Amino acid sequence: MARDVTSFGGRLLAYLDMLFVDHGIFRVIYNNLHALPGGLYRCSQPSPGQIRKYQRRHGIKTIVNLRGADDTRRYALEAQACAELGIKLIDFKGILSRSAPEVDAVLRAQAMFDQIEYPALIHCKSGADRAGFASALYRIFRRNEPVSQAKQELSWRYGHLRKSKTGILDFFFERSQADGAESPEEFLAWLTEHYEREALKQDFHAQGWADVLVDRILRRE
Repeated sequence: MARDVTSFGGRLLAYLDMLFVDHGIFRVIYNNLHALPGGLYRCSQPSPGQIRKYQRRHGIKTIVNLRGADDTRRYALEAQACAELGIKLIDFKGILSRSAPEVDAVLRAQAMFDQIEYPALIHCKSGADRAGFASALYRIFRRNEPVSQAKQELSWRYGHLRKSKTGILDFFFERSQADGAESPEEFLAWLTEHYEREALKQDFHAQGWADVLVDRILRRE
C-alpha cells in the first residue's frame, strides 16, 4: 500500500517516521557520503533535501536503494523526491548485511553497475555494510580493481565493524583471496565455480560485544 506524502498531514507523518522511527535524525548531522572514482557515491539513507542537494552538487542521475521498495513513509518520500527531480530510482534487494552473499545477488549487482547511468548514488540505511559491500563489487566489476583494494570499502571509517555479524562480508572477500582469486576475472570465476555459501556461513564466527553495538545500540539493518 502506497503511503500518502502529498498532503500536509501525510508529509508531516512521513518526516516524523523518517527522523525518529528510521533514526534519520542522526543522518541529518552526518550522512556518511563518500565519492568513488567513476561517478559513484555511497551514503546512508538520504532525506528528500539531501537528494536535492546531491543532485545539485554532483549531478546525480540514478539512485540505487539497497533497502528495496516497501510501504514505509520513508520510502514514499524518497520515491517522490526522485520522481520530482527526474532521478532514476532502482530498488535493489538481495545484498545482505549479516549473512553470506548469494551468487545471484552479486551477479545482479555486476549487471546493474554496467547498466545504470552515472553519476549515481548508492545507499542502504547507515551506509556502512550493504553500501560498503556493493561499493566493493563496483570497484571489482566496474573499475577492474583487485579484491585487496576493493574490499577496503568495508572499513570502520564508514561505520563497518568486522567483528560483528556484518564481518561475514569481509570474510567472503578474504575467502576468495585465500582461494587465489585476487583479480576481477579470478574473483568472478571463483564466485560462479568454487564459492560455497553454506561452508562460509559455518566457518564465520562473530564476537558478541560487536553484535550488541551494531544491533542494539546503532540499530543497523
